[in-house]
Amino acid sequence: MKEIISSEKAPKAIGPYSQAIRIGNLVFLSGQIPIDPATGHLAEGSIQHQTERVLENIKAVLEEAGLSLNAVVKTTVYLKNLGDFPQMNDTYSKYFASNPPARSTVEVARLPRDVQVEIDAIAFDAKQTG
Repeated sequence: MKEIISSEKAPKAIGPYSQAIRIGNLVFLSGQIPIDPATGHLAEGSIQHQTERVLENIKAVLEEAGLSLNAVVKTTVYLKNLGDFPQMNDTYSKYFASNPPARSTVEVARLPRDVQVEIDAIAFDAKQTG
């Protein structure tokens, strides 16, 4: 059974998609960009600042699902400029300090609203029985 997960503490979906979907023990999170959910405005500034906002949005969706960042088993990071990888990675590592998830990182030509970073995630909910 498919359960839609939506958090008021993360940006509202700006298209025909859900913030996250739970199927059994897995929670699939849509890509988050650095939008401040309180204002609806983009988090301007450095790649570190934008990465922090994205991960806070992911954290909010996970909390709505009753999970934490520790439940994340896979992320995909989309960067507008792969040259920003070291700075993004520095911020990312603070959120996944121990037992980090598997990850893919790719450079893309363009991201929604011309942001520098987007991250999606898959989490495992050990409490769900299916």
